[in-house]
Amino acid sequence: MSAADRPDAPSSEDLATRLRDAGFVRFVARPDGDSVAAVGLLASALDTSGVPYQISVTSLSERPERSTDADLTVAIGRSATDPALTIGVDGPSARTAYAVATELGSDRLELALAGAVAADGHPGDELATRAVERGIERRPGLGIPTTDPADGLAHSTLVHAPVSGDLTATESAVSGFDLDETEGRRALASQVAMTVGADPDGTARGARRVERFLHPLSGGPFETIEGYADVLDALVREQPGLAVAVALGGVDTETALDIWRAHATAAHETIRTARTGRYDGLFVAQCDGQPPVGTVARLVAEFRSPEPLVLVVGDGVAAARAVGDESPTVGTAIEQTATEFDGLGGGTATVGRAQFDADPTEFVAAFKEAV
Repeated sequence: MSAADRPDAPSSEDLATRLRDAGFVRFVARPDGDSVAAVGLLASALDTSGVPYQISVTSLSERPERSTDADLTVAIGRSATDPALTIGVDGPSARTAYAVATELGSDRLELALAGAVAADGHPGDELATRAVERGIERRPGLGIPTTDPADGLAHSTLVHAPVSGDLTATESAVSGFDLDETEGRRALASQVAMTVGADPDGTARGARRVERFLHPLSGGPFETIEGYADVLDALVREQPGLAVAVALGGVDTETALDIWRAHATAAHETIRTARTGRYDGLFVAQCDGQPPVGTVARLVAEFRSPEPLVLVVGDGVAAARAVGDESPTVGTAIEQTATEFDGLGGGTATVGRAQFDADPTEFVAAFKEAV
């Protein structure tokens, strides 16, 4: 639940007034697609209102230091040392940010849709209704950011399938479909859904989650809203400054897509090579090096884990993710574990991140105790 959604929280109108009346605003956002979309929405609105601002994107395992004399700090998707406003700690940020931005005269619906999809896999009823009114329609096929279905399927982080991360395999998988025709695109989407559902290493949860990848909304700078969401989420984990620029409308499409491809390839390869263990309520994936553990944790939670809580551990880095509300202490648990090893950790009820200096096996054992 975001700040604007809590019964005792200020309304969108009140939040907009506080932003409009500020002399200087500091945004502190967590690195995910929803939060960077929310930053883009609010910053664009402040541009419209003529209010200066500063944006920083920091990992949940880091403590954002105050570096300016801003008279209003807005924490998005995370806590901060001195937030006057907090949006999206317990739920999607982009929906709240869009409501506030429209009060300020800025209406970037496609970015709001992408942020909501990045957070929940769907835009939600209110934004979906606005999309229909605006002529943003669903189309048959896959929710990818490219015109090449093989490229999109190979590198999407909205799904983990047997062919994910392997361009040669995806080219073979799509070769039998006439993708110039509606029925061909619809047939490909059905095939992807069936492949994920029949994956012997998959889960029933994954068979449901793949639905967000199908029948996408058209629009945005990356072919589909779902593709836009995917690129934002990958980009902000690799190059936050570039992700912010994209969210503000400065789209360097080819550079963004290259980073998205590399990020996705690393994530899918990590899932395939990770050493896994299953405990009571916890699924652990240990991997070498420092792969994109946040994306890996999300995909494992959605498409591989039979347990409601996932921990992905690499060399000095870790990410945890809960499915639903089964494990409401993720951020606290990973912060406690990191502290035991003189590291840094933090998070929310369902997402956590840590940096530490210890043997990964020791970190796993301590985290198991903490949860």
